[in-house]
Amino acid sequence: MSGSVHHTGTTVADLDRAVEFYTEVFDLEILAEFESSGENFSRGVGVDEATGRFAHLDGDGTRVELVEYEPEGDDAAAESVNDRGAKHLGFGVDDVEAFYEALPDDVETVSEPQTSSTGTTILFLRDPEGNLIEVLDA
Repeated sequence: MSGSVHHTGTTVADLDRAVEFYTEVFDLEILAEFESSGENFSRGVGVDEATGRFAHLDGDGTRVELVEYEPEGDDAAAESVNDRGAKHLGFGVDDVEAFYEALPDDVETVSEPQTSSTGTTILFLRDPEGNLIEVLDA
């Protein structure tokens, strides 16, 4: 049996705020919004009496899943990309410098765009939940 990547998922504390960020900053379109709960869902995710509110966004062929859970769990956002277990979502853009200049003032960036030793221009920023996002040359 072979597998394929279905989606990348990120747990958030405020689904509406996260959807607004990803649709406005990265121009992703909402594919679906739904809720799941009940005994089988709780067993499946390993969280007693869990309810999940989901938004699936179109990342140009990659589905980005944002989930808000009740009950809430602990904060797990990495402080730095080199923290063990750190995760990030990568977005390719045509012009990293132009993307950076157009960012809303309230978006937290790790640094200004930098061209790495591979010749790729990169920019790391954080979504409203503190999750790391890499923006790089497409």
